[in-house]
Amino acid sequence: MKNFLLFILFIFFSISMNAQQLARPVDAILSDAFQQATIQHKNVLVIFHASWCGWCHKMDASINDTTCKNLFDKNYIIVHLTIQESQNNKPLENPDAVDVLMKCKAENAGLPYWLILNSKGKFLSDSKIRAAGAPIESGDNMGCLSSEIQVAAFIKILKQTSTLNDDELAVIAKRFKQNGN
Repeated sequence: MKNFLLFILFIFFSISMNAQQLARPVDAILSDAFQQATIQHKNVLVIFHASWCGWCHKMDASINDTTCKNLFDKNYIIVHLTIQESQNNKPLENPDAVDVLMKCKAENAGLPYWLILNSKGKFLSDSKIRAAGAPIESGDNMGCLSSEIQVAAFIKILKQTSTLNDDELAVIAKRFKQNGN
């Protein structure tokens, strides 16, 4: 009986460990996002994050704030790709997410790093502040916005990649400026 109970516990443990390791692959996440974006006439906001990242949590809190959530939801399909987890949380990482980051020349950008793609997967913008016309590998990651310069750059990107009007953009700017306090 004791061996039987140990066997059942082993099976239960194995199943629960495998369930934790089933983070969705990036291509499935992005495929679903592009399909939704096509149907809903939106762009896709991809946010690279990690469970330990305080700035990542601030970014999500800002986007999901009651003053901003509907504005983002009406313009973007938002997806998260988990990377750079601690050893204990490696199962949370999305397979191949780092490959996407490398294609964006942002493997050393820090977190959160985000990018905006159209419904066909074409790159529109990212969270790097760079001079106009500068190569994609240049620039500094603004991550979760907190300074006036970062918020202004973000608002400019939102204006170019959404249908948000000036009043709506002002609401978003006001909320993100709170991250610097």
